[in-house]
Amino acid sequence: MSETQQSSKTNFSFQRKVAVIGIVLFVGKLVAWHLTNSDAVFSDAMESIVNIIAAFMGLYSLYLAAKPKDLDHPYGHGKVEFVTSGVEGALIIFAGIIIIVQSIDSLLHGNVPKKLDWGILIVTLTAAINYFMGHISYKKGVKENSLVLQSSGKHLQSDTWTTLGVVISLVLVYFTKIYWIDGAVALIFGAYIMFVGYKIVRTALSGIMDEADLDMLGRLAKFLNENREPQWIDIHNMRIQQHGSGLHIDAHLTLPWYFELREAHEQMERMLKLIAENTDRTIEFNFHMDDCKTFSCEICDLFECPVRQRTFVKKVEWNVETISQPQKHNFKKDFLQEDASGNKTAE
Repeated sequence: MSETQQSSKTNFSFQRKVAVIGIVLFVGKLVAWHLTNSDAVFSDAMESIVNIIAAFMGLYSLYLAAKPKDLDHPYGHGKVEFVTSGVEGALIIFAGIIIIVQSIDSLLHGNVPKKLDWGILIVTLTAAINYFMGHISYKKGVKENSLVLQSSGKHLQSDTWTTLGVVISLVLVYFTKIYWIDGAVALIFGAYIMFVGYKIVRTALSGIMDEADLDMLGRLAKFLNENREPQWIDIHNMRIQQHGSGLHIDAHLTLPWYFELREAHEQMERMLKLIAENTDRTIEFNFHMDDCKTFSCEICDLFECPVRQRTFVKKVEWNVETISQPQKHNFKKDFLQEDASGNKTAE
């Protein structure tokens, strides 16, 4: 079993526990709502329904993500995590809409909560359990690079804060007998839940559409720049995709044209090994070896080169912009710019 599959199996087992606990908490909140007839407790129970649906969707996505690559899915099944995370976010938004509709109706027609002491006790207990599970889920998601566990953890933690808000509103209503507070709190947290759902959907869409992770590219560029070797003349057209907990990295590496195939391949392997050993994720590489051109001499600091045709001028510093550039770097294109008179001048 590969490292990625073992990680996915562990994540699946943990998500199963989250789903079971979600059902238990939902039953507890239903009991609290039945006892209190509180709109705020209703909003909390509604979010718990989403928790349960999201937990089981997360289970399914982790099950698929753990499956090995096949003929139909040559990059594996990890992208399903983005899909299920997006659906989870949409469900959260829908729950927020229902809560807002219910709370507005109660504010307009009046609603008198009852047995608030029992409601406070039950809801406080569910909040504590929710936060504990959310904290563990998010930390594990970060460690395993699982979007499903991170989304689940954030959702559970956001549910905790809304639940605490519900508890505070119940306490206020219990002591003040101002019943509209209950509906107002439900309205506020309905809007907050919708905002959380939007953020989850936004993250999922960025993964599905392979939005560039500029932070990751920046860290990788900085690391390669600090550890580059003279033979690594240039690197460009770098792309990073996330598939579940793993990464797929494409790039073009420019090497001296006179290197034999074996020597060029060894240099490429040195770079790949360097990246792999300093990254806490499983990586699939697809690097292309380019031969240097005459214009490459001006950015190449391999001074012992036996076939140099131009004088070295300036080395290209690798950063987010330069390593993601589609074309090979060229001194005239990368370091010269037109001044106000139209003349080319060095930066």
